[in-house]
Amino acid sequence: MWQFPVSDQVPQISGNRQACGNRFDKQQRTFIQMRTVLKVVDNSGAKKVMCIQALKGKKGARLGDTIIASVKEAMPNGKVKKGKVVYGVVVRAAMQRGRCDGSEVKFDDNAVVLVDKQGQPIGTRVFGPVPHELRQKKHVKILTLAEHIA
Repeated sequence: MWQFPVSDQVPQISGNRQACGNRFDKQQRTFIQMRTVLKVVDNSGAKKVMCIQALKGKKGARLGDTIIASVKEAMPNGKVKKGKVVYGVVVRAAMQRGRCDGSEVKFDDNAVVLVDKQGQPIGTRVFGPVPHELRQKKHVKILTLAEHIA
């Protein structure tokens, strides 16, 4: 009768994967692209939006970029209703971004502030930290409404 050979060696796997580790332990942090669900961090009435398109014909959006999104969850008495197509500015992104001084900034979540076509915020408050890179992208109004500038 045939049996498996007994060996003390652990099987080796080619590449940089480990035999007993999960290769999905580290989450890949990428651009905010189509179908990415983002948290809304203003008081416009929306809770979650899904990215439809990144403006300026880019592959994806990063900190300070404008996106077109669809409202997926909304408060019943808010200014924005579920299903509405809105513009938003990305104020927090999980993908790291390098700064001029050599440091890098990244956040735990992907968050957006809803704006109108002219770039003015719909809400009157912005919750949580906002990076100062928005000043270079001409979103000074969002910085004035923010609780904390990172």
